Amino acid sequence: MNWKGQGGWGAGSQYGRMYDPKTIETICGEVTKVERIIPVKGMSGGVHLTVKTDKEEIAVHLGPAWYIENQDMVIEQNDMIEVKGSRINFEGKPAIIAAHVKKDDAVLMLRNENGIPVWSGWRRK
Repeated sequence: MNWKGQGGWGAGSQYGRMYDPKTIETICGEVTKVERIIPVKGMSGGVHLTVKTDKEEIAVHLGPAWYIENQDMVIEQNDMIEVKGSRINFEGKPAIIAAHVKKDDAVLMLRNENGIPVWSGWRRK
């Protein structure tokens, strides 16, 4: 199957298949870093957070930059957020592929409960 147009961020891509509904958890904490990354060679750039919780500092992968940057919610360093997503092992370290992020009363939906990205049917403006 060709995931053209999603920059490697589709559910069937190598990266997308890392999302595991059996490892879903919710974390709360402070954003200590917001950056653009390329998770896997050949993918388009994505938005990645580092979140400090009471227990750990963990990487949180949101989604493709072209999608995140076109949403109403802006996530910045020092924001307090709640993240629900799939805990994975990425490059030898724990990380979470986010399904949704809550900041104050706003919720940014990224994936459904099976990890299917909401941008799969979304068109760039």
